[in-house]
Amino acid sequence: MSAEASVDHSGKPLFVAAIDVRWRDLDPFNHVNNANYLTYLEETRLQWLQQLRDWSDSASSPVLAASELNYRQPITWPASLHVELRCARIGSSSLTLAHRIVDAGDASRVYSDGKVVMVWVNPATGKPVPLPSTVREAAGKHNAH
Repeated sequence: MSAEASVDHSGKPLFVAAIDVRWRDLDPFNHVNNANYLTYLEETRLQWLQQLRDWSDSASSPVLAASELNYRQPITWPASLHVELRCARIGSSSLTLAHRIVDAGDASRVYSDGKVVMVWVNPATGKPVPLPSTVREAAGKHNAH
C-alpha cells in the first residue's frame, strides 16, 4: 500500500486545473513522458497560487522540498486531464499538497497521485519563514486533517 492511501480524496479539491496533453509531451511509446507529470503538477500549483494575493515577495517565496509521485497508468494522446490539489498538512513554514492526475471526463480514471511539500523561505538567506497568511487561510479551508 502506498503512503498516498492515507490522503482522503473524497472531499472537494483545493484547486483543479484542466490540462490538455500536447503531442510533444509523448515519449517513443506514445505515453506522456514521466517527467511531464511533474510539469503538470507544477503548472497546477502555480495556477492555484496565482489566485492568491501575497503568496510570494522579496522576503518569502516557496521552494519544493519533497515530491512523491505514483504512476498508476500511462497517459496517451489525445487526453484531457484534471489535476486536483488537496491540502494534506499545514505546517508553520510548509504546506503539503496531495495531488491526483485524472481523466477530465472520468475522475475514477487515476493516472497518478502523490504529494509535494512546499516550504516558504527567505530567498536571501534560504531559511524557512512563516507560511503567508493568505496561503494558510486558502489551504486551511480545505485541510484534510
